[in-house]
Amino acid sequence: MTISIAHLGPPGTYAEQATVFYANWLAQKTGNKAMLCPYSSIAQSLEAVAAGETQLAVVPVENSIEGSVTMTMDTLWRLDSLRIQLALVMPIAHALISSATSLDGIQTVYSHPQALAQCQGWLGQFLPTVQLIPSNSTTVALQGLDQDLTAAAIASSRAAQLYNLPILASNINDYPENCTRFWVVSQSQDEAFDDMASVDASHTSLAFSVPANLPGSLLKPLQVFAQLGINLSRIESRPTKRSLGEYLFFIDLEADVKQAQMQSALAQLSTYTEILKIFGSYHVLPITIEP
Repeated sequence: MTISIAHLGPPGTYAEQATVFYANWLAQKTGNKAMLCPYSSIAQSLEAVAAGETQLAVVPVENSIEGSVTMTMDTLWRLDSLRIQLALVMPIAHALISSATSLDGIQTVYSHPQALAQCQGWLGQFLPTVQLIPSNSTTVALQGLDQDLTAAAIASSRAAQLYNLPILASNINDYPENCTRFWVVSQSQDEAFDDMASVDASHTSLAFSVPANLPGSLLKPLQVFAQLGINLSRIESRPTKRSLGEYLFFIDLEADVKQAQMQSALAQLSTYTEILKIFGSYHVLPITIEP
């Protein structure tokens, strides 16, 4: 059986690297092969699963330096038919890739906004006058970079090898313990992947909106988890996009949705929320990068 997996492309992105790791893990666990399907945005990767174009998507959700990937959160809220199957945590080491002979000749640096932000201290110190140009992914600008001696891109050393481009500087992210968490997402009605993870999940992700912006409107849902002894590992707010000052709240919990405490929490939570969406329960799998 061949499983199609959407990810942010073109080849060489960190999302593709996480997808390759997951595909290898999947092959060892189930014997199934994977077909990688690059898309030009994170939203398109998730939409491909919702539309049935691919069976899975691997998308970034959170970086240890820059926080949440808002496009993933917004798209997951918008698409009702998706379920998180697994989380992957991958160390991220950025490199400055360019055909220039030295940093002195570089005038522009391209990369995904997350990568640019994760290296802003290094860029301010070593390339303070260059123009920073955001792109859809870390590898878009690598295509044709060998023709422009004044341009550079921030991507992985693996991407430099794929595109046969030289690395001017390695490990340029501002914090050495930089890592990104990815979600493996399927259609919610597709139970074919449920057996690929262990029976008991370690985390559950959900999101909700509240009926009105009143005192205690967020406190009451959070008290439900506190009273039942369920730990929150992440909470984020996003605009509802309906009106200024209205927010959605995204929460990661250290519990399986099948546990009695979680079932009780969800029953109580419906009393205090306007819309409640359960994205799924899953395990967290660390990614090991070969040196």
